Amino acid sequence: MTQIVPVILCGGSGTRLWPRSRKAMPKPFLPLMGETTLFAATVLRCSPNAGFADPVVVAGSAHVLLVESQLPDAQRGSIIVEPEGRNTAAAIALAAVRLPAEAIMLVCPSDHHIGDWAAFQAAAHEAAALAADDWLVSFGIAPTSPETGFGYLKRGEAIAGSSGYRVERFVEKPDLDRARAFLADGGYSWNGGIFAFRAGAFLAELTQHRPDIAEAVRAAVAAGHEEGDRFYPDAAIFATIRGDSVDYAVMEKTNRAAMVPVSMDWSDIGNWQALHDALPRDDLGNAVRGPAELKNCRNVMVESDGPRVSVVGVENLIIVVDGNEVMITTPGGAQLVGKLQGAVNQ
Repeated sequence: MTQIVPVILCGGSGTRLWPRSRKAMPKPFLPLMGETTLFAATVLRCSPNAGFADPVVVAGSAHVLLVESQLPDAQRGSIIVEPEGRNTAAAIALAAVRLPAEAIMLVCPSDHHIGDWAAFQAAAHEAAALAADDWLVSFGIAPTSPETGFGYLKRGEAIAGSSGYRVERFVEKPDLDRARAFLADGGYSWNGGIFAFRAGAFLAELTQHRPDIAEAVRAAVAAGHEEGDRFYPDAAIFATIRGDSVDYAVMEKTNRAAMVPVSMDWSDIGNWQALHDALPRDDLGNAVRGPAELKNCRNVMVESDGPRVSVVGVENLIIVVDGNEVMITTPGGAQLVGKLQGAVNQ
């Protein structure tokens, strides 16, 4: 069994799930699904007995203490402290430069929900086998609805001797009609931002397509320093990077893009409606966390950290109470929560 190094990306501005999520305590570090935080669950899915090495966590300085306090095993894991956010290509490159060239990296966002851990782990090992042959592998998540908030992968030809496929093309977030067509076609998957590649292969592709990022990251790491389990890249060098996502910088440019299809009860918990969809609900579609009473309600979500919420005779509503903040939205308005003044001016 190939050992896989989980590279867990932490961060976020805490706006899309405001007011529960804040800049100082963003989504990864909240127990939004049960009692375990999304970050801790990400680490626990990548357990040693399932063939995973100690995790490498990439996080900003504002969240280092949260990472350290929520690591399920304080003896397992190291942290690369980003001086500032420069998007995912640079964050992943920091880990790749620090790892041996032959290490198989599994890049995982820290703020996603995955209900079927066995399916995730099986897909990770299928992806790792492809990555060992220098494929750059995306998880192709089986779509369950015509989502317009995700990018898509179009499945290409099968890769011999594996369960993977070439990625024929990457598709930007579609409008609703195109999303429905993708779902009906059956050859498209959601691009959930989970990747596997050999560290050396990723750096070679990054050097080819975005040499500026690759060179600056190498220099920042060379001039960086360790403090216990933390590694600090050089801040001045890292600040010169013109950030880009790993999709744009590498995955959409390489001719070695592959995908492993997986159905694993996945959600990016991208807004309050996505959380409502992922939570257990009663027969009327209601989900309640905290003190609340609902009468004659349908498809209502209530999340309260203390004050009792009473709701009568409404449908399709989300009510969140956190401290002295109250946020109410319809499912259609959930995408705009991050634009509220309370969310922006934290």
